[in-house]
Amino acid sequence: MADINKTSTSDPVAESLAAFQETLDQVFLLIMGNMVLLMQCGFAFLEAGSVRSKNTSNILIKNLLDSFISGIAYWTIGYALAFGKGNSFIGWHHFATSELPDSKLAVFFFEFVFAATSASIVSGAVAERCEFVAYVIYSSILTGFIYPVVTHWAWTDEGWLSQGMIYEINGVNETDFAGSGVVHVVGGTASFFAALFLGPRIGRFHRETGTAINIRGHSVPLAALGGFILIFGFLAFNGGSNMTVSKPGDGAVISLTVVNSVLSGTTAAFTTLVIHKFGIMGQHWSLLNTLNGALAGMVAICAGCDTYRPWGAIIVGAVAGVSFNVTSYLMIRLKIDDPVDAVAVHFGGGTWGVIAAAFLKYDTGVLMSWDRRSGLILAWQLVGFSSIALWTGFICLIMFGSLKFAGILRVPKDIEVKGLDIPRHNEPAYPLETYGHGHLEKIVTILEDGQLSHLHQGYLNGCFKKDLGPYESPEVKVMGTNEVRMVYSLDQALSIEPKSWRQTQPNEEMGSGPLERTAL
Repeated sequence: MADINKTSTSDPVAESLAAFQETLDQVFLLIMGNMVLLMQCGFAFLEAGSVRSKNTSNILIKNLLDSFISGIAYWTIGYALAFGKGNSFIGWHHFATSELPDSKLAVFFFEFVFAATSASIVSGAVAERCEFVAYVIYSSILTGFIYPVVTHWAWTDEGWLSQGMIYEINGVNETDFAGSGVVHVVGGTASFFAALFLGPRIGRFHRETGTAINIRGHSVPLAALGGFILIFGFLAFNGGSNMTVSKPGDGAVISLTVVNSVLSGTTAAFTTLVIHKFGIMGQHWSLLNTLNGALAGMVAICAGCDTYRPWGAIIVGAVAGVSFNVTSYLMIRLKIDDPVDAVAVHFGGGTWGVIAAAFLKYDTGVLMSWDRRSGLILAWQLVGFSSIALWTGFICLIMFGSLKFAGILRVPKDIEVKGLDIPRHNEPAYPLETYGHGHLEKIVTILEDGQLSHLHQGYLNGCFKKDLGPYESPEVKVMGTNEVRMVYSLDQALSIEPKSWRQTQPNEEMGSGPLERTAL
């Protein structure tokens, strides 16, 4: 991620130009930051569609709070540790943005949305079973401490990864333009340890047979919408990492990063599509896996999207598609449950992205030069990846281990089975009483022989009761006291006595389908 260098001169024209350039750069960061912030919406939809309906409100509020918790943690502590002056390991100035010039607030905002992204990665890996208190704790620590320290290493002039070392062939340092390692390896590593300590969802792995049960999410359209939003956000995520738009050549660099991001995501998506149709992962054209493959490709391109030629982005995307699928397969083999494949997308894609920057960097990469300098570049990329993964893994080991030891990491079994929406939030995403109406509907159906048929169908409600007690209570009380029948004809509806509360059994007139009961 580039630095913003402020220029000063005594020439009035030059001063006005410099002020205009500074303002232009600030507006650029604010616009790009808002587009990156929209990725929180993408994460929310993707994860909501990937979980069962009984946990939808829970996953949505966690994605909503990612931005809010990150805002507090990053403002009070995180930004100072990341970009405050300090030493090569950590910063310690500008806590709560104290003494931070107003001209730098756009930089703060842009960096804050990156921090929020690192927290959102983890929420998908712990979906459907993580206690809300544990979520608040890990999200605060991740965005307020773990991620900012890594940021200081790689994205400040003082950081030891940014400084590198001086050799007789000039200096060599670790390169990570938009965060394959800084953001995605951090998020992917945290996701791995979170899922490891939480354990799999009930029913995910069958111990006797050794098989993995595919627990489907409740809405493919929601997940797909979220993925599309994330793809859109990635263009600002990578393009905005140039940090300036006013200097000569900025437009070309930003254009290159956006084009490379598109090409890498496209190739990774197509690679995943083929693997799931003709490879060991299955025999279907998988929408959700193709979408995750595209995201893995965009994760992988982050590290070197400003230095690759477009054909290099194609290579990065192709390998990222393979890396995503291999990582996903290994997670299942290890019996680590990751409902949205967060580890495969972000750790798998991010790891390859950090390494790829050493091979495909134009002019100086291993595949371009094959000299000592390119070898040292590869070594520093490996050092950068290893240090980021070890730092994040060590802190997460302590953090999630402590949460599990304290008994506040995972929800009780009975709540997990019933779903988290009602007992934890009192807000089911799809309340039973909101469905249906008081009318019979004529439904036209197509029979197996191609002929048309029709039936009348609807719910006959006994009466309305006053809402008594907690939210779950009306559903239980109404279902226990008021009959709600599914009827298949107008004659049948008229023949039912209003005060008859005993559930009727299927008969010839209603057909062989089961009767359904629902809350009012």
